[in-house]
Amino acid sequence: MDQLRILIADDHPLFRVGLKYALKAQGFEVVAEVADGLEAIAATESLLPDVVLLDVKMPQLDGIEACKQIKSQFDEVVVIMLTTFEEPAIIEAARQSGAKGYLSKETDPADLAAAIRGIFDRPDANWLPQVRVPSLTKRETQVLELLAQGYSNKAIAKRLNLSPETVKDYLNGVYRKLEVSDRLSAVSQGQKLGLI
Repeated sequence: MDQLRILIADDHPLFRVGLKYALKAQGFEVVAEVADGLEAIAATESLLPDVVLLDVKMPQLDGIEACKQIKSQFDEVVVIMLTTFEEPAIIEAARQSGAKGYLSKETDPADLAAAIRGIFDRPDANWLPQVRVPSLTKRETQVLELLAQGYSNKAIAKRLNLSPETVKDYLNGVYRKLEVSDRLSAVSQGQKLGLI
């Protein structure tokens, strides 16, 4: 196999440098390291790497949106998210944006190298973690967000121009979908899943 050409996009300079040397030691060529999603898109366009490693949270443009734009212009480029975020909603967003892999920044360099090669060699295989993110309606999401801000059912009803009974019905739907039985658990689960 030819030496894979890799672009690193992460807003932490020390992490980028460390990752660059770890990847070089594993036999990869690091063609560039950039600090945000906009720079990742520009560098992909000018350098056409084989693989782009994107962090999820970056300034200017986050990794999910950068991935969408890279994949829309350069479908042959393999994009792998390399991050600390494990929320199911973020993993699902990465899948929908076209990412082929989702790896932890805590991965051992040899395991990371093996994963990158595996994902590059078999991009049609499913390399993203399997997640189940409940689908809330727009109104259920609004109710959950207001709940997270500490509003009572009556206050939520007033803000959304609904009856308190309707708010209670929406909350029951949220509880059922999130598999919880109280307000605090609903907010906690909603945050954990990245829904709010």
